[in-house]
Amino acid sequence: MDRTFPEAATPHDPLEAFLRSAGWSRALTSEQLSVVLAHTEQRRCDSGQWVLRAGEVVEHWCGVVEGFAKMSVASADGKVSTLTGVCAGAWFGEGSLMKHEARRYDVYALRPLRLALVPRAIFEWLRHTSIPFNHCLQDLLNARLAHFIGTLSDDRLLDTDARVARALAGLYDEDLYPGTGSHLDIDQREVGLLANVSRQRAHVALHRLQAQGVLSLARRGLTVLDLCALRRAATAPG
Repeated sequence: MDRTFPEAATPHDPLEAFLRSAGWSRALTSEQLSVVLAHTEQRRCDSGQWVLRAGEVVEHWCGVVEGFAKMSVASADGKVSTLTGVCAGAWFGEGSLMKHEARRYDVYALRPLRLALVPRAIFEWLRHTSIPFNHCLQDLLNARLAHFIGTLSDDRLLDTDARVARALAGLYDEDLYPGTGSHLDIDQREVGLLANVSRQRAHVALHRLQAQGVLSLARRGLTVLDLCALRRAATAPG
């Protein structure tokens, strides 16, 4: 790999701040981080826009700087199934990069979205030069596997209220969504997509959680008041 790199982004660059805040970047040496800062690109997408499409060659590891998007798959007859949502702080696409395969899902912006794009060459360079980076990838892949296994079991074992609680509690997984605060800038439609339920059922479940003192709903988003209680609600069987 060519070791002549351009200068890193300026200290006040929001993209740099986002990259420095990522758990995996804190495991890098100063030289490795400088390379990441110098080569990472960003892309802005409007709400309602297809960001990435299934079947495309995967050339970047993607991080959500701001916004909210959904991952989905579609059948030949046009039926669409949402896999999960991705919000600020999330990274995705590492599996396809490591397997050198085409993307298997679509990514659709549910609100204005800004992505950080780490090129394949930089991603592979880090894999070959940083053991700590590989450990972070292992933790991320393990968390993602647990998330999808949990989602599958939710559909079979949990009632709607518990599925909504689990979807929200999942946003506090430090490997998938590092640094999530008590306030979640997420609307009821997005909660429904995360929980794989309708917006109407998400509305009912959220108001029940509010009545129990678990969270507080606002015109824009919600605030988690008791994370432990939210996690307990997420394990209640149907």
